[in-house]
Amino acid sequence: MIDYAADEGFEPANFTPGFLDHGGPYWLKPIEGRTLVGLRLADQHRNYREAAHGGVLATLADVALSYQPYASEEPPVPVVTSSMTVNFLSPAIIGHWIVADAQIDRIGGRQAHTSGKIWDGETLLATMTGVFTLMRSG
Repeated sequence: MIDYAADEGFEPANFTPGFLDHGGPYWLKPIEGRTLVGLRLADQHRNYREAAHGGVLATLADVALSYQPYASEEPPVPVVTSSMTVNFLSPAIIGHWIVADAQIDRIGGRQAHTSGKIWDGETLLATMTGVFTLMRSG
């Protein structure tokens, strides 16, 4: 059985019910003007090669990249993914704690451009970029 406990300083994301319930649970940690997103890889994340499925990393990338512009204002700004690229570099091992570290590269009135990396300790698992539409009212 996998211990879902997060690394120190991470709090449950408590995203609204839906698709993300199946990919998580996700954990958040504010740090230096951005928010890290953590995930303990468990059996439901497994692919046929005994590592995490690429879709798990792609979902984590989307969560981390989109969370940065979402949380950049108060109240938070709903965002929609316009485009995203994930480059898979190393396998993600079941049972390991992984962290997505993303940042806003550019944000305007209608779009935000973000980038980041997914880590397992010192091992770089993936790099990622995204463009998000800001769903501002009015």
